[in-house]
Amino acid sequence: MHEHYPVMWREALEWLAPKPGSVFVDATCGLGGHTLKLAALPETAQVISLDRDAESLAKAQARAESAGLASRIIFRHSRFSQLQATLQTLGRAPVDGLLCDLGVSRWQLTDPERGFTFQQAGPVDMRMDRSQELTAADLVNRASELELSDILYHYGEERRAPRKIAKALVRARPVRDTRHLADIVASAVPRTGKLHPATRVFQALRMATNSEPEELDALLDQAPAILKPGARWVVIAFQSLDDRKVKHAFQRLGRDGRARILTRHVIRPGEDELRQNAASRSAVLRAVEIL
Repeated sequence: MHEHYPVMWREALEWLAPKPGSVFVDATCGLGGHTLKLAALPETAQVISLDRDAESLAKAQARAESAGLASRIIFRHSRFSQLQATLQTLGRAPVDGLLCDLGVSRWQLTDPERGFTFQQAGPVDMRMDRSQELTAADLVNRASELELSDILYHYGEERRAPRKIAKALVRARPVRDTRHLADIVASAVPRTGKLHPATRVFQALRMATNSEPEELDALLDQAPAILKPGARWVVIAFQSLDDRKVKHAFQRLGRDGRARILTRHVIRPGEDELRQNAASRSAVLRAVEIL
């Protein structure tokens, strides 16, 4: 297993402001980094840890057992759009705090079998929940050129040549694996700057495959209802698309008198964390308190 760094965990715990007997929800368990930090706090009574990736949950549960913290954590296979229903089933809402780390886990990104990376050849999968049917291969091999172009433009923020890339993908079908996909993109658009030209394409396909924008919308809509007055809600985002949605959702809550915005400006990782974990460089944190 790759070493796991829970991004901005100190800042997250600080803004969650734990009180004795607190029950927290970690809506993005991943490999359990934030969940274990929360469960280890003396103020924490319980952590309800959710993730749409059953394999990540299993790894997180094993880590919790090794750390002697499993009795303080409830793990559930659940996506953002199931947040309210899951907590109602558990009978634990409302809760004292909610943490959402919107990044993709290092394990998912580096395991070639998951299809999120083009560093090694692997299936064009990209499903966060491998029980769902739709894969990224279905999109690149079956979607129309216009549909692909729209996905690249809106989800990957690919402004240079979405139509050109989409046309190249359609012409090269069938796309065999992740390296083939990256090579097709690289042949269609020249590399400029540090980013490989396929980076935004992979981001866009991953987001479309997992309905990430729709799932985040559902999370932002449902979350206030599972939080009690005085509860803190902390979100760590890595993409500008996600952070804008979080910012606007928090502003709406503030205007409606339903929450107090705690972070007028985004909180970024400190220099020590950036040195230890380069993957945290694009992270931004926002927090509100429910009224």
